[in-house]
Amino acid sequence: MLAELNHPHVPQWLSVPARTCQEAAEALGLQTGQIAKSVIFRRRADEVAVLVVASGDKRVDERKVAALVGPIGRADADFVKSRTGFSIGGVSPVGHLTRPVTLIDRELFRFDEVWAAAGHPHGVFRLAPADLERLTGAPVVDVVQA
Repeated sequence: MLAELNHPHVPQWLSVPARTCQEAAEALGLQTGQIAKSVIFRRRADEVAVLVVASGDKRVDERKVAALVGPIGRADADFVKSRTGFSIGGVSPVGHLTRPVTLIDRELFRFDEVWAAAGHPHGVFRLAPADLERLTGAPVVDVVQA
C-alpha cells in the first residue's frame, strides 16, 4: 500500500509487538511522542469511523474531535476491525477497508520523523508528519488535551 502511494520507506518488522506507543518507542529507540498513534472513534450520526492520528505522548481530547466531526463515541475492537481491516494495536493511518474521516494532530509536527503502525502489532513505518497529510489528505488540527 505504501509503495502504491509513492512512500519511500518500507514497513519494518519489529522482533517484539508494539501494541502501545511506549512499546513501539522502546523497540525503536525513540521518544514516545515520535509514535504516530491511530485512535479510532465511532461517529454517532452515521457510524463512520473517525481516525485521529496523534503523537504518542498526548491524549486525544474527544470534545475537540467532536467539535470538528460531530458527536463521537468509543469504538470497540469489532468496530475497528470491520471498518479498518486492522486490529487495535496495529491500526495504520492508511490502507483502511472503508475510508475514515481522518484528523492529524498538529503536535506530531514537533518532530522531523515519526513512526506509525503498518497494519500489524509488529509492523511499523517511518515518515515525516507532512507525509501523513499527503498520504491521508487529512487536515492538521488541534485535537489533544492541553
